[in-house]
Amino acid sequence: MPPKQPQLGSLAIQAPSLTPKTVHVSPSTCHDISVFKDLMNQYRKLDDTINMRLNRTTAQYRDREREGISGKGDIEEQACAHVWRELVANWSRRKDIVEYCVAVVDQSLDEKRQSLQSAGDDASAQRKAKGILYAEEVKRNQIHNELAVETIIRKRAYEAFRTRCRYFEPPTSDVEARKWWDSV
Repeated sequence: MPPKQPQLGSLAIQAPSLTPKTVHVSPSTCHDISVFKDLMNQYRKLDDTINMRLNRTTAQYRDREREGISGKGDIEEQACAHVWRELVANWSRRKDIVEYCVAVVDQSLDEKRQSLQSAGDDASAQRKAKGILYAEEVKRNQIHNELAVETIIRKRAYEAFRTRCRYFEPPTSDVEARKWWDSV
């Protein structure tokens, strides 16, 4: 039985929208590699545009300060904290999607292997089952490769973030943010 489906929604699209799109990840999302990769690309937009996001967020906090609605700390610190929270939330959602799909595809592969064993002595059925098994293994490898891609993308985004936010460190009270900070 596959793990519980992640409850993920409009946060996949990182641009503000008045009509957010909800994306429900299901086993069919995991089995359709092009849909899965498109979804991951949508979620990776924040990482790909980290410098632009920092620029926009800094400008927003400057505008708030001019309007007298400033928060705690200086503008750069507030902007860095805001973008860091977005990054951590986005990384967590992507991790949930990838782990869910890895479990779904692994389970599917196990089921295909069992059907290959139960295919009997019929050569035609054996050949067909082996072909299906091979296709599942290719899909499994592609999904598992996303784990390595995630590590690379997080590291790249983290380095870009640290270049702009040299003096920022997440508060020790934010356990999840600290976990991500220490892991990258």
